[in-house]
Amino acid sequence: MLPWLLAVVTLAAVVLTAPSLGRHLFEVFDDRPQPAWDRWLNPMETGLLRWIGDAGRSAENTRSYLQPLLISNALFGLLALTLLLFQPAWFNPLGFGGLRWDLALHTSISFLTNTDQQHLIPEQTLGNLAQLGAIQFLMFVSAATGLAVGFAVIRGFSGRPIGNFYRDLLRSLTRVLIPASLLLALFLLVSGVPMTLAPPLEITTLEGAKQWLPRGPIALFEAIKQLGENGGGFISANSAHPYENPTLLTNLVSTWAMSIIPAATLDAFGRFVGNRRQSNLLLALVFGLLVIGVGVAMAAEQAGNPLLSNWISGGNLQGKELRFGSALTGLWTVVSTGTMTGAVNGSIDAAMPLTILTALFNLFLQVVFGGQGTGMAYLLVFALLAVFLTGLMVGRTPEFLGRKVEKPQVVWASLVLLIHPLFVLIPAALTLAGGATLAGISNPGSHGISQVVYEYASAAANNGSGLEGLSDGTAWWNLTTSLSLLGGRYLPIAALLALADGFRQKPVLEPSPGTLRTDTGLFTGVMVVVLVILGALTFFPVLALGPIAEALTLAS
Repeated sequence: MLPWLLAVVTLAAVVLTAPSLGRHLFEVFDDRPQPAWDRWLNPMETGLLRWIGDAGRSAENTRSYLQPLLISNALFGLLALTLLLFQPAWFNPLGFGGLRWDLALHTSISFLTNTDQQHLIPEQTLGNLAQLGAIQFLMFVSAATGLAVGFAVIRGFSGRPIGNFYRDLLRSLTRVLIPASLLLALFLLVSGVPMTLAPPLEITTLEGAKQWLPRGPIALFEAIKQLGENGGGFISANSAHPYENPTLLTNLVSTWAMSIIPAATLDAFGRFVGNRRQSNLLLALVFGLLVIGVGVAMAAEQAGNPLLSNWISGGNLQGKELRFGSALTGLWTVVSTGTMTGAVNGSIDAAMPLTILTALFNLFLQVVFGGQGTGMAYLLVFALLAVFLTGLMVGRTPEFLGRKVEKPQVVWASLVLLIHPLFVLIPAALTLAGGATLAGISNPGSHGISQVVYEYASAAANNGSGLEGLSDGTAWWNLTTSLSLLGGRYLPIAALLALADGFRQKPVLEPSPGTLRTDTGLFTGVMVVVLVILGALTFFPVLALGPIAEALTLAS
């Protein structure tokens, strides 16, 4: 019962703390006065905007917001790529050389897109300068980019101008991500997570051999990894390693950290549109899906493999840290894949089929809670489509937040939903058609299909976790997943901004007897149906061939 109680307490803590952070996010991105922050940060933010030649005015259209986003992200990625290709000797005590070009390209794109999918072993390939100057730098700016886009979309849906990207990026960093990461890093440091630039420690094993014990500036790295929904590990074992996640308390706090900004973004949305009931119902919808997924995964991991039940007790402990146990590893997996963080505290490849099914379901929907900032935007897309479909069925004018939902909005919303399967199913089919050698599958049958589909779903959803039995360090995997990373990140962002900018320009309508209210439990139920039909059923064939087939095989 203890793991279930801890899961309830952790999720309840997210619900209870989200409104406070939601109020702060609303004040930050609606340019409300913040006396405690403005005195120190306004001069710095204004000076930086002046230095890059930006007046801080709101974008006039989608292009005006998207162009600086793409230019700045390209420069960020180029800086990181250069550092990974030519690792200098500074802060590189073991003298690691530059990465192979395809691996460096994949790694820089992966962290640039807030995915953090790793086809390398960081402690064996990256020095502290690369970890700080490339990896951690991209963790901050990619998360800030996602937050900026999310609130630009929210502003558009609330009828406000979509804003200025550089100003949103700076405020995301200075008023949200950096201070929150410093506080969490301090807690992790006190809890035993290292924070040092000292070289790896050379130790002598019991057999007399020499071994290097990796260490580094991990506490701050770990903080932005969780709060920014990044997920990449300083060490390849990620949050299963005691240097990144040493205790049960840090495990639970990290689970909370992955969820708090997405939950607070939902609360801030209600403040922007002046309808907290609307945001509370959306939060209930998301939490309902999350709780169902958590229940399925924790129960599956606790029950264990039925083929081994006569010999092994205590649930499915393969690939698990005994500090956390099977059930809490299931909780982490669902929260990490739901929030698009992608961090792992156990091997997902060794999880039960129903846990893998739940993780894939999260990656396909991208709304439980979804990516940093963009998860809220995806949820609004489903809300628009639910309004449109419901209006057609009952003969009412489709309206959302006081504005008509017409052909342009439906076209953009549909495009957002079609991009994701395009960058998952097509490359997965090509990879599987190329044979086991190309695919790098380590397990035959249905689990091997899950390995391939999961890797591309994780890339396109900007999640980064994987079924790590896959041999994904090849040029094929690096280049094809790079396409999924870029397509799954920037094409939806462009479509979402166009959708929000067009929506804000529509005239506001007074409610009428024919208006369909969207802040009701009934409409929330309709949204669940739309989520399942338009989101999950698109991928049902690969789910049936992968984790569902594997679960039925074990059950039989």
